[in-house]
Amino acid sequence: MASNRHLCRIIALQSLYEYDFRKSLDLEGLDTDIEEILTRNIAVYKDVVEEADFIRDLAEGTLKNEKKIDNMIIPAAPEWPIDQIAKMDKAILRMSIYELLIKKDVPPKVAINEAVELAKEFGGDNSSKFVNGVLGTIFRQSELYDPKDDKRANPEQAQEKGSKPNKE
Repeated sequence: MASNRHLCRIIALQSLYEYDFRKSLDLEGLDTDIEEILTRNIAVYKDVVEEADFIRDLAEGTLKNEKKIDNMIIPAAPEWPIDQIAKMDKAILRMSIYELLIKKDVPPKVAINEAVELAKEFGGDNSSKFVNGVLGTIFRQSELYDPKDDKRANPEQAQEKGSKPNKE
């Protein structure tokens, strides 16, 4: 049985969202342990997901690097203070930035496309555009960005490969 990385990301995202939501409630006696949340959420999909380690790494790595990640989000979304970003959008951004710029084990385009798809599935009406814009800004400011590979920055390169330049 082949594991589905998209489903793994959904499980990690759900776990991060639940963790952030519980933490924000600040209720006495409410358990906010990421390990308990992950164990429960992974168990639900145990018959279809083989990559529990990938799920745990996404969620735990995201939380471990939360302050560093938030410091990347803040200048990329200046009109949106971090505490005013919808919890789901924030969870998607944090997890995607972890995978894109800290973990670095998938191509940038894949990490960004996955984030946009998650935003379409679980976010609000404008979440996918917001997530795409913030991640695009952060990526273009990172050491991974190579302007030579950017079809928007190089319309002649797009034409050489047989596609039309993007007119915005």
